Order: sequence, then structure tokens, then C-alpha cells
Amino acid sequence: MTRQKTARLTFTAGTHFEVETGTGRSFALDDDPAGGLGPLESVLPALAGCSAMDVIAICVKKRQAIEHYEISAQADQRDEYPQVYTRIDLVHELTGPGLDTAAITRAIELSATKYCPVNAMLSAGATEIHHRYRIVRPGAEPEEGEVVVTGPYRRPDVVGAD
Repeated sequence: MTRQKTARLTFTAGTHFEVETGTGRSFALDDDPAGGLGPLESVLPALAGCSAMDVIAICVKKRQAIEHYEISAQADQRDEYPQVYTRIDLVHELTGPGLDTAAITRAIELSATKYCPVNAMLSAGATEIHHRYRIVRPGAEPEEGEVVVTGPYRRPDVVGAD
């Protein structure tokens, strides 16, 4: 079964487009940072958001008491056209006194290898994605490490087949 998603872009001026999605959400796309979000710039928050929603849902099911959660995303972009991202580093930083490292890393791994469609699409192309974690517990040194690397050139239907 497949689902159809839609978007309509309406040109206004210069490089500015008003976007409306099939769900009725709207925003602006523009190469001018003052006019809206750049198309490629939107990829990092899309990836981070997709992964974050998976991770937080899994952590809630695993009864992880997360007090603070944020993801940092950093990308290397090639100079040649097409100027794709060749590497992305996602760092999930979670804070809470009783966070279980195994539960957190498993949630990140499941997002990266099974649930996040943005990650699967990017990993199918030229992008290598490093999924890392940083756990902060009050009164202790932060714990950090790499969970998994996805891509490059991994078909989405086999990303989770390891």
C-alpha cells in the first residue's frame, strides 16, 4: 500500500514560493534567507524532526523520564553540482536522572534503521548519516557515543535489514 502526499508551490517574486501541503500547512521557500527557508536547508530539520518524533515515542514506551531533549544536525555539502549533503551528523542529547543508555541507543537505532523515512531516503543516496547520542545525568559526566551509521547508497527497503 502506498500513500500519496501533495504540495503546491506558488511563485510570488524573485526566488520566493508560498507552499501549501496536502494537510493544509503552509510556509515559504526562498533562496533569500530573509524570505523563507531554503529547500536544501529544510532537509536537516526534516531529518532531525523525523528522528526526534520516533525516539521520543519509543522512549515514552520504554518509560524513560526525559527532562530535556534536543537534536543537533550538522551536514557536509559538496561543492560540485548537484551540491548534495555527503555526510550528516545527528546528535541526540537527552537529559534525565534515570535514563538507561541501552534504551536510548535502541530508540535511536530503531529510528535510523526502521522508522524514519527521511533517513531512509537520504541513506539511499549519496549521504552518510552518523547517529550519535549524548546522555546528561545530573551530578555525572555526560555519556556519549555513536549508535549507527546509515548510507550512503543503501536502498530504503533494506536499510533495516542488517
